[in-house]
Amino acid sequence: MAEAAQYDVIDTAEELAAACAALAGGTGPVAVDVERASGFRYSQRAYLVQVFRRGAGVFLFDPPALDDLAPLQAAIGDEEWVLHAASQDLPSLRELDLMPPRIFDTELAARLLGWERVGLAAVVEATLGVVLKKEHSAADWSTRPLPQAWLEYAALDVEHLVDVRDALVDALAEAGKTDYAAQEFEATRVREAKPPRAEPWRRLSGLHTVRGRRNLAVARQLWLAREEYAMQQDISPGRLVPDRALVAAVIAAPASKSELAALKAFNGRASRSQLDRWWNAIVAGRESGDLPVERVPSDTLPPPRAWSDRNPEADARLKQARPAVEERAAALSMPTENLLTPETLRRVAWEPPVPADASAIGAALRRLGAREWQIAQTAQIIADAFVQAVQTSDEADEPA
Repeated sequence: MAEAAQYDVIDTAEELAAACAALAGGTGPVAVDVERASGFRYSQRAYLVQVFRRGAGVFLFDPPALDDLAPLQAAIGDEEWVLHAASQDLPSLRELDLMPPRIFDTELAARLLGWERVGLAAVVEATLGVVLKKEHSAADWSTRPLPQAWLEYAALDVEHLVDVRDALVDALAEAGKTDYAAQEFEATRVREAKPPRAEPWRRLSGLHTVRGRRNLAVARQLWLAREEYAMQQDISPGRLVPDRALVAAVIAAPASKSELAALKAFNGRASRSQLDRWWNAIVAGRESGDLPVERVPSDTLPPPRAWSDRNPEADARLKQARPAVEERAAALSMPTENLLTPETLRRVAWEPPVPADASAIGAALRRLGAREWQIAQTAQIIADAFVQAVQTSDEADEPA
């Protein structure tokens, strides 16, 4: 039996320089992956960056230990980067000033091809017949030193990726979807992060059960206190005190710190060790002169089930257009959301351009971020569906 490969983590400037020289001397595209500590740490920073290139091999970089990854960017910054689910990894890579000039996303390619299973292990097995173990995908990658079994797992995430890419290139060409994929890859590469929410504390799970502006002020202060402590400790906020515990404390309205301590529903690893912090937040919320409004203005559309009452014309348009787009996606052998996102279609149906012809609808789709291939495939279909919706409504209104 062949002895398992041993992997080392690159954590010094000298090792970085040697690895970058080897990568620069390799050939072809570069496979890149990132491991984070989601659910364990406060940040979404990269705790391991894996890189593979033919003729060079696999290299595992330790970003927290390396002050500057500019040599890595210089070594591979002119090549195509192959990633799986690139939208998840690109933000962490950008934090390290690692930015690809172009990408190939193996997950997105599999989606465009209509594959039912698009996880990395499934795609590797479908293209190469290689079975990957995924037992460490949810590990705490901030752990040091990293176990050898984890390093092997991380290395295998990139070791086969270039071969997978080559197989998918052929499959996309055979399906006539090479241009679709290129547009999707570029849109993913340049997509900007969503701006931060104005009131992120409103993301508290269970906040809808809290009544009254004063109680909302208490919930806000508890959330802010937890965020501050989580940032200081670099620990995921939910691991300190879960959302449900913060909401339980708000609803219980304890009259004293001892009552808060006695509240069983207020739990979590830091619920008692930081009791002063939480009680002070409750007091600050109760004394705040800045009370949050109960309902905030939003550009979120109402759920489609409410459209028939809120906007009957839009409801008719959506009911005609949605199955037409779904039928087109089925003809293209891809998920409907990859042909056109449901949110994009809903927005055009809710407030269509005037006139609602294919050209104007195409322009509206473009403003909403649709790619040119998506517009070419759907604009006329949507325009026809909107016309049909009006005709159907007129026929329903005619007297018998």
